[in-house]
Amino acid sequence: MFSERLRTIIDYSRIREQEPMKVHTTFRIGGPADYFVDVKDTEELMALLSLCREDGIPWHILGNGSNLLVADRGVKGVVIRLSGEFEGYEICREGPEGRLSAGAGIRLARLAKAAAGAGLSGLAFAGGIPGTLGGALVMNAGAYGGEMKDYVRSVTVADPDGSIIELDARDMEFGYRSSILQSKGYIALRAQFALSPGEPEELLAQIEDLNRKRREKQPLEYPSAGSTFKRPAGYFAGKLIMESGLKGYRVGGAAVSEKHCGFIINVEDASAEDVHRLIEKVKEIVHEKTGVMLEPEVKYWGEF
Repeated sequence: MFSERLRTIIDYSRIREQEPMKVHTTFRIGGPADYFVDVKDTEELMALLSLCREDGIPWHILGNGSNLLVADRGVKGVVIRLSGEFEGYEICREGPEGRLSAGAGIRLARLAKAAAGAGLSGLAFAGGIPGTLGGALVMNAGAYGGEMKDYVRSVTVADPDGSIIELDARDMEFGYRSSILQSKGYIALRAQFALSPGEPEELLAQIEDLNRKRREKQPLEYPSAGSTFKRPAGYFAGKLIMESGLKGYRVGGAAVSEKHCGFIINVEDASAEDVHRLIEKVKEIVHEKTGVMLEPEVKYWGEF
């Protein structure tokens, strides 16, 4: 039986059955996962993936749940969270430049502040992105003119068959909110960055200034998944949504933010279906009024 075999490779204290995903997503929405497992190192992860392959059990890697909508009926199989060694980082000086190496489970805000505090410049843009490094690599996360592709030197990944591969920046095929991790189904384990020198106080102040701008412009007081739609070529999604008369538009407990129309927010115990229906309605109306078809940036888990 899968649950019994699972406990032979992962300590019981780090396995939860029927775990509500609403407590693991920034939307605060989502039904239960069959199994929710914290893995502490690469050896455990590879053993778990091997077990899932043998038993035909689907699996998902969870970052901070910040770009994710989980169905009300939940998600089948195993949800894996990278903890332990995946949450650490190391800084190495090489002359005037510095190398930063970090595990895929580390929060971006912590990583950006660690780099700034060590006098390494480049990651300030990520200081307010509410995700993990792994998720940022998958999506080539970016903000305020910076993207992961600008600073990543190499990424260590596991492929779906269990091999560990080292990819340099060119191999990552970074694009707008995309990377080879999506197309190949690779799991990011660790990344190395090449960063330039800077003054710690100035870099930390830059992070705080960008975070202040986020608080002023984004509806951070409500649960959301961040920017709901990708930026259409030549347009801004939020501006198109506002000009289509959808500011504050609501389906159930989900609404288009009045503060920033690019965000769909959970204003009153929204269900995943509320959010999904609202996303589809926004796409339909914006397309009717502007001719532009918006593409969701949010990822869906489960059945909708």
